[in-house]
Amino acid sequence: MWQMSVPWWEFVLRGVVVYLFLLAFMRLSGKRQTGQYEPFDLILLLILSNAVQNSMNAGDNSLLGGLVSASTLMLLHVALTRLAFHFPRVGRWVDGKAQVLIHQGTLNQAVMRRELLTREDVEAALRAGGCLHAHEVERATIETNGQITVVLRRRGADG
Repeated sequence: MWQMSVPWWEFVLRGVVVYLFLLAFMRLSGKRQTGQYEPFDLILLLILSNAVQNSMNAGDNSLLGGLVSASTLMLLHVALTRLAFHFPRVGRWVDGKAQVLIHQGTLNQAVMRRELLTREDVEAALRAGGCLHAHEVERATIETNGQITVVLRRRGADG
């Protein structure tokens, strides 16, 4: 239970490598993928966690090995969060940058393609924002967490 089959530092090194790999993979997959989990996305994450487990623990199933791996992941997460806070460039790499999806009623097709958003995704976000058509929108932004925020155009005094 307490006897590890590999040195403690190997757990740390393996944890760092896997964490950075998955961070880069998730970042490259786009904001929508990390912000809006659908069953397909959730299944992928579960399979990924199982796939990288052995690469992190080197086949060691000891309690101590698991605690070292888990501690490494949590410390990396805290360190990266602090780095992102203190260094905006790191924050943009980790979290991305909000993208304007609709401006003054005009839908930005390039952002839709880049973020892999379908027309149905945009329409659902508009409905959630209280409107049915893009021309009713002052600005819609896909946030760094994948959510789409909608600001409606102001209506005139007689509208």
